[in-house]
Amino acid sequence: MIDENEKSARQAKASRDDRLKSALRENLKRRKLQARERAAGAEPSSNDDGSLNEGTAGKAGT
Repeated sequence: MIDENEKSARQAKASRDDRLKSALRENLKRRKLQARERAAGAEPSSNDDGSLNEGTAGKAGT
């Protein structure tokens, strides 16, 4: 029969494993998001006309 110490040790290990899995999953999501943002920032946007004043870019007669 499993004594109380072994049972609590197994529960603690399972709890720790669950926390580690969750932390790894969140870290992977964060890293993927950062990689996507870096990739999107490296590519020039389709509306980038090189002007310094973004507020008036593309407005005629101003």
